[in-house]
Amino acid sequence: MFVLALTVVAQMVNPVHWSKSVKMTDDHHGVVTLTATIEPGWHLYGTNLPADGPIPTTVEWKKLDGVKLEGTLKPSTKPHEQHDDTFDMTLQWWTGKVTLTQAFTATAQQFSLEGQVRFMACNDATCTAPTTEPVSLKGNAPGLQADKEQATQATDSATTAQPADTATTTLPAEPAPDIWAPVTPLHARGKGETAGNSLWWIFWACFGGGLLALLTPCVWPIIPMTVSFFLKKSESQASAVRSAAVYGLSIIVIYVALGLALTAAFGASTLNAIATNAVANIVFFLLLVVFAISFFGAFSLELPASWSSRLDKAATNTTGLLSIFFMAFTLVIVSFSCTGPIIGTLLVEAAGQGSRVGPAVGMLAFSLALAIPFTLFALFPSWLKGLPKSGGWLNTVKVVLGFLELALSLKFLSVADLAYGWHILDREVFLALWIAIFGLLGLYLLGIFRFKSDGEKQCRGIGVVRFFLALASLAFTAYLIPGLWGAPLRATSAFVPPLSTQDFNLAGDQMTHFDDYDEGMATAARVGKPVFLDFSGYGCVNCRKMDGAVLSTDPVQQLLADEFVTIELMVDDKHALPSPRYVVENGHQVELSTLGDLWSYLQRHKFGANSQPYYVVLDPQGRLLSGPFVYKESVPEFINFLKEGLNKK
Repeated sequence: MFVLALTVVAQMVNPVHWSKSVKMTDDHHGVVTLTATIEPGWHLYGTNLPADGPIPTTVEWKKLDGVKLEGTLKPSTKPHEQHDDTFDMTLQWWTGKVTLTQAFTATAQQFSLEGQVRFMACNDATCTAPTTEPVSLKGNAPGLQADKEQATQATDSATTAQPADTATTTLPAEPAPDIWAPVTPLHARGKGETAGNSLWWIFWACFGGGLLALLTPCVWPIIPMTVSFFLKKSESQASAVRSAAVYGLSIIVIYVALGLALTAAFGASTLNAIATNAVANIVFFLLLVVFAISFFGAFSLELPASWSSRLDKAATNTTGLLSIFFMAFTLVIVSFSCTGPIIGTLLVEAAGQGSRVGPAVGMLAFSLALAIPFTLFALFPSWLKGLPKSGGWLNTVKVVLGFLELALSLKFLSVADLAYGWHILDREVFLALWIAIFGLLGLYLLGIFRFKSDGEKQCRGIGVVRFFLALASLAFTAYLIPGLWGAPLRATSAFVPPLSTQDFNLAGDQMTHFDDYDEGMATAARVGKPVFLDFSGYGCVNCRKMDGAVLSTDPVQQLLADEFVTIELMVDDKHALPSPRYVVENGHQVELSTLGDLWSYLQRHKFGANSQPYYVVLDPQGRLLSGPFVYKESVPEFINFLKEGLNKK
């Protein structure tokens, strides 16, 4: 995949901005309004999430004076809902802007509300740690007369619901200030991914699909026929080139229009949700299986013959550019039995990327690959003599595409399986099916067996290209086999289900680590080793990529085991602290109630950052030796980062 990357300096990330207000709706009732403005590319999690998921958006009221809450927090819009592969569950979130309202009844003329909004935001590359936004509001209920006794009763009622000793809890002993003291981060290492790489992936994948479509029995024979027609009909080669160029441009217009029509039919929001929607992925799975069976020769997908007849007649009865356009449209209709499954697969992938322009970009690339040969062969007609003749090899291309369609279909079934928790396609089952598919593909290419569509002629030998394709398929099959026992198979991580779904796993994590900062630092002081500090998260996708591609490699694990005390802190750990801690940030008191809150605060307070992954090397007194290192899947650079810390200890 073609990846664009930009250097990222680790810094505080604040993608959600809050505004707060309170107003009376009548003499006795009012509403608190909390508006979240979410930066483009980010989403704010909803208020109703599963227990083991990310932090939901909630409001924790610490003090209610002269106010009685009515009902629950209500959002202005229904949150978007889809399955999240990272948490393996269906989640809800908002993008853009959302307003949360809380109704109340005033029990005193002067009233106040104090609390905090607790929330978590993510984008495609990273997540913020669970964050709190303080809320402090005051209001006046003109319809009520100040009544101290009534206000006192209301306060007592409120503090009964919210225990008064919460605010006066004796704080636990604070950790040693030297190891929690802020440090000045050095130059950040690592890179972050940009969202635009998905469009490049769509473009090149669809361009490759267009090149494959050229090699099918429905398209390949048409190339010399069409170019020869232009050459004979035109008065000069220049005229033939213009006709071929218009023909190619017409192909592009037709297919791009198809991509735009798909976007218009489903809408951008539907395309954004389609990637992980369970029902959609089941439909995609069945669709690709049908395409594969068609390529194997069981039946042919064809558009009505009357369509091509009418277009052919229109091309004959018209002249000039319009005639050439109808010829291009005829090609699209006639070649559908071969190109239809390829186009369908590419559109499924493009729509699954969630981009508004994805299908149009995909069809532009696909049609460009189809159109270029017509123009080139019209420009250099002598090349036509070098084209391989049509024959059985074209059907072989179709069958190979059928195997690839079948393998790709399992990716979509896997998404649905994870969404519903069926566990019918766990990692080892998925791998077993892929091993069978690619193994059979290799045997087919070697001529061990054939389909009826290949004809009755026995294969006496195979060509060099076919041999190397068979070799590649069988080698890939051999690569997959260790995955049945837990090998990471990093090259297939975009397709294969997560390792957590595998029951039998012989691969283990060699690296031991502490999950408590104070305990780990105390151990480092006792043994006299530097500390490798890893701020991570259960829902951090790039953290998992770094774990698999860098931290789990033997050189890194060996270096960490021999030379460092490793501390891994999960900023979204929802285990409750023995008792809440209170800190002051930006002039406001913030409550830390979970381990994740504590470790997130440590990252913000000590390093001035709140995005993950985030790696630093410290000495046992908490002073910075190396880092931070953020996201980059490079083992040599990561080892250099660690050794830099060792050299400064």
